Amino acid sequence: MGQHFKLRLRNSSQVVCVSSTREQFKRKGDMNNLAVKQNATVIVAMDGTIFAVDTEQALSKLDWYQAATFDQDFDVSGKSILPGFVDGHTHPVWSGDRVHEFEQKLAGATYLDIHKQGGGIGFTVAKTREASHEELEALLMTRLDRMLRQGTTLVEAKSGYGLETETELKMLRVLKSAQDKHAIDISATFLGAHSVPKGSTPAEATVDVVDKQIPAVVAARENGDIYVDNIDVFMEKGIFDSDQSEAILSKGKACGMCINFHGDELTFMGSGELGAKIGARAISHLEEVSKVGIAAMASNDVFGVLLPTTAYVLRITPPPAREMIDSGVLVALGSDFNPNAHCLSMPFVMNLAAVTMKMTLSEALVAATLNSAASLNKSDMHGSIEVGKWGNLVVVDNAQWTHVVYELVDAPIAAVFVKGEAVPMTRIAHL
Repeated sequence: MGQHFKLRLRNSSQVVCVSSTREQFKRKGDMNNLAVKQNATVIVAMDGTIFAVDTEQALSKLDWYQAATFDQDFDVSGKSILPGFVDGHTHPVWSGDRVHEFEQKLAGATYLDIHKQGGGIGFTVAKTREASHEELEALLMTRLDRMLRQGTTLVEAKSGYGLETETELKMLRVLKSAQDKHAIDISATFLGAHSVPKGSTPAEATVDVVDKQIPAVVAARENGDIYVDNIDVFMEKGIFDSDQSEAILSKGKACGMCINFHGDELTFMGSGELGAKIGARAISHLEEVSKVGIAAMASNDVFGVLLPTTAYVLRITPPPAREMIDSGVLVALGSDFNPNAHCLSMPFVMNLAAVTMKMTLSEALVAATLNSAASLNKSDMHGSIEVGKWGNLVVVDNAQWTHVVYELVDAPIAAVFVKGEAVPMTRIAHL
């Protein structure tokens, strides 16, 4: 009797593996090498991991393949297959939208103008503090559903709309609850230092995060109430300066969290230099990063998680992606989903990365898969189509994978699979 498998996707015009050598990440020119297999088949084992990926011609000669049976078996001729997308930076737990601020920004108000008026993060903090766990979880689950239908199978997700212990823990509990229930894998980030609470100073807020919030997060983690992978801070003029950011990030690192923080978004703050100094895994935004900071990040394997949606929405200069890639920085992408940048689609992020930041389509795909996974220390199981990794797959309804970036707004995604299971509400009937 032959082996039995969970899934076979056969005869794909292109299987875009991204990597075929189990490399953790790609940089510089290697980002344009996608390890594409033509007329290929992907097989997912019953445990949800990829068992085989090869041409149908090669597989058909193997005895085990001839005798194999499958729970799900689809002929995907004329379609292409990509790894599940990885969104490297999101703020998905919140209540209260900010569509009114979108209109203000269109009329000329800047991000900091709105922030000083008590809007922006402050508005969302008030609404999120008021919201129950159940309300926040329901909102999050809906957002994760929408991400999944757009091909995202791993997402970094932050707290940060509490700015005090109780609400920050509530947000982290919501993330754990969602991880226990939802198909998407979530890398949870503690962001108690997202802003300075009303009535406080940056110095006072720093002390609160370091001496009160982080110990409470660690205690909750040890009790099994939450899990936390990363520590973040919004390092920005008038919010947390370099010394305050270093104190917060270093305390989180000492407590077992990876450093993954906001830097150089609106003002040059020396985030690249600081990240290299304190052993950061990743820095997001980087619109105002310096040449020295770029060199420091490249030399120390600090990921730059670039968020083209932010520059698009705020009408600011995008990060210097081309210079960063050419200088050897490990570049990843994220949607920056939040009430200010309401984007749940990594295909759209890749399009913006290509158009506004001059990345090639291949670079954009690597940055939205393998490199984003690596920025979260997850590329051992995510980010490429390789034997032993999770069977997280996006089926593109075109023989050329590039259509998933080229076709604006409504990406031609025929199906999404998570660990070999078809995601509900995809266009599975079209396979």
